[in-house]
Amino acid sequence: MCFPVVVLVFDQGLLRPLSVSVCARTPHTCRLSGLIHPAPLCKSATAAVRAPLRGAVCQTPRYNLLQRVSALVPSLTQQPSRSLTYYSIKKGKRKSVKSVTDRFMRLHCGLWIRRKAGYKKKLWKKLPARRKRLREIVFCNKTQCGLLDKMTTSFWKRRNWYVDDPYLKYHDRVNLKP
Repeated sequence: MCFPVVVLVFDQGLLRPLSVSVCARTPHTCRLSGLIHPAPLCKSATAAVRAPLRGAVCQTPRYNLLQRVSALVPSLTQQPSRSLTYYSIKKGKRKSVKSVTDRFMRLHCGLWIRRKAGYKKKLWKKLPARRKRLREIVFCNKTQCGLLDKMTTSFWKRRNWYVDDPYLKYHDRVNLKP
């Protein structure tokens, strides 16, 4: 007794149903028939279920063009980690990274300062001591300052004079050994 079984076959990135008669060994069931043992007659329900699965496993999957090429050239799928523009399209000049100029401030002595992460997120659930700590301003270390200098242009490294600047006493390092 033979039962028609519907098997999902992976072909060119799509799942498509393939109607297969369990007893009949057709080329659609398995293209590489030499790799499969001859299927016995269907005498039980488990044999009726397993037979088309063996045939579906034998089919070699076809990959699309991007999958073939990305194995050879891994840079197509991996994105760069830093968005620094060395040469702009319009003038051919180096450009600053906008997120650096938005999140950090450079003091004239060469140090960079930043706010703590999460200083304005979900303050209603944080304790007052933690909210006070988050309002503090943090100095970046030497490695981070060097990296941030590379990610900005000379425009952001010049001295600015502001009226009532709260950072005026921090711009010049005094009584500190280099």
